[in-house]
Order: sequence, then C-alpha cells, then structure tokens
Amino acid sequence: MTGFYDFFTSPSTIVKNICALIRLINNMIMHNSKKPQKFDRKQLQVVNKAAEMAEELVSNYYKISASQWLRRRYDIKTLADLSPDEIVSGPFAQIIRYKAQPKGSSLGSSTYDFYKICLQDNSILSVIKKSPEIKLFPFSLYIITHELIHIIRFSDFLQNFNASDQERMEEEARVHKNTHGILKSIKLYGLSTVLKYYDKWHISFDELQIDELQNH
Repeated sequence: MTGFYDFFTSPSTIVKNICALIRLINNMIMHNSKKPQKFDRKQLQVVNKAAEMAEELVSNYYKISASQWLRRRYDIKTLADLSPDEIVSGPFAQIIRYKAQPKGSSLGSSTYDFYKICLQDNSILSVIKKSPEIKLFPFSLYIITHELIHIIRFSDFLQNFNASDQERMEEEARVHKNTHGILKSIKLYGLSTVLKYYDKWHISFDELQIDELQNH
C-alpha cells in the first residue's frame, strides 16, 4: 500500500521534513513581506523628465493648448505616493478615476473626474533588471505617453472608462498604436528598443482591424 505517509519512514526523517517545511514557510513569509522596490532619487528625476516630455509630445500631437491641458485634471504618482489600493502587481501603470470637487464647493454639479496615473515602480524596474538594454527614460516615456493618451480619450468620451474586458483589450491596442505613432519619429537613445518591446501590440491591432472588417 502506498500513500502520503510512505515518505515518513523514521523519526529522523520526520524531523528533517518538518525542518524543511519550516524553512519553506519562512521563505514564503519573507518573500511576501518584501516591500515593492521604489525609484531612488536619481531614477525619480529621470521619470519626472520623461513625464515632462510625454506631456509636451501628447499636447503637440493632439494640438492641445496649455489652458486646455490644465483643464484635463490628472496627476502622475510613483509608488512612494500611492495608497495600498492603488498598487497592482504586473502592470507598469494603472489609471484610477476619482470624483473630485473644488474646495469650498458643496454643489453636486461642481464635481469632476480626476484621473491619477499610478506608476508601478517595482514592475518597471523589474523589466529593466531583466532586460538591461531597456533604459528607464525611454521606457518611462512610452508608459506615461500611453497613459496620457488614455486620459485624453476618456476625457473626450472616445472611450468608456468602465468598459468590458474585450473593449479594454481593443482600446489597449488602439492606444499602443497611437503611442507608437507619437514616438516613432523621436530621436532618443534606447527608444527603438522600447518600441520593439511593444511590437506585439501592433500585431494585436492589425488582427483587430481585420476582425472588424470581417464583421462588417
């Protein structure tokens, strides 16, 4: 007869297995308790410069004046300034929409949508660590440009914020195509590597266009 208890053939084996199990549990606890890696001061400076460049590129592409840009209420924050529910595992960034209201106003009609771009430092740094050819500045530039395009499309009602999973995937493909369109002519060291990194989304968009044609 065989079974689970066949592994425990002697007291010494029991002790060894218990010790191994304790080490495994401790390792799991240590792994789960590790705080996500944050940008250091130098990296934050790089990300801030990338954000400034992304804002300029996107406003020029969509022909948005400074006053119009300021009316698009949003903010860009890194991990150090995020609340626990703004932190996600996997994505490089996420946009959260809040309902805001001017200070001193109690009228419901004065509320407006406020978008927060939550950069996920740990996910971004993980890619750079695994792929040293990907540099922080062009990678951040792509990510922030991408998220700003989303905000413009949400603000102009070109895309529903509360979309279905299928609609989200389709929108992601469209926004990646627009992001590539904005950045492809920019002369910047390391940017071509980042664009190549996102090539799979161009394939997705091409397939999406074919599907749309076939369904009409």
